Amino acid sequence: MSGANCPDIFELADGNFAVIGTDATHSLDPALPADASRGGHERIVVITRETLLRAKADIPDL
Repeated sequence: MSGANCPDIFELADGNFAVIGTDATHSLDPALPADASRGGHERIVVITRETLLRAKADIPDL
């Protein structure tokens, strides 16, 4: 509402979570571990540690 842009994690009506962050697909794709993969429709999104730690309390265990 303030017009500010920032990373965020929020729960969707269907129970899935959406992440707003910085698209780092181009720079991080070559650095993915051998056991990780990314589909053509997927992107690597970076969020800050602070954002994830703050969201932790709002993410249900089940």
